[in-house]
Amino acid sequence: MRAPHNDTWHTLGRHQLGAVSAALIDFSVMVLAVQRGGLTPVEATALGTAVGALANFGMGRFWIFRRRRPWGGGLRSQAIRYAAVAAASATWSVVGEHLLHDVLQVQYVVARMVVATAVSLTWNFPMQRRFVFREGGVTR
Repeated sequence: MRAPHNDTWHTLGRHQLGAVSAALIDFSVMVLAVQRGGLTPVEATALGTAVGALANFGMGRFWIFRRRRPWGGGLRSQAIRYAAVAAASATWSVVGEHLLHDVLQVQYVVARMVVATAVSLTWNFPMQRRFVFREGGVTR
């Protein structure tokens, strides 16, 4: 049996691998939307985060947190909780992209990488672990 501290680090490691995978999808959509779709970086960020969130939900449920039977119900209730957390995450991402790119003039992909890392570690991981994918009311 693993110590709870080690389990947290293993879960964080899986979360970050999942976040990188979802970010690759997210950033690809964002760059295509800017380069080929004519969207602004802020608009493309909103679109990319939505697509990346769908990929991340599946990874969170089945691989990162392994929570097929969450507290408070099944897939539907878990998806609703995830949607609320993802909506806030997308808001943080859009605001961060606006501040770094539009206000501070940081290149839009670099700005997005900085914001995505900060949001992943300070918002997504804690909220997914303690609220979205927790099991039986107890976090791992």
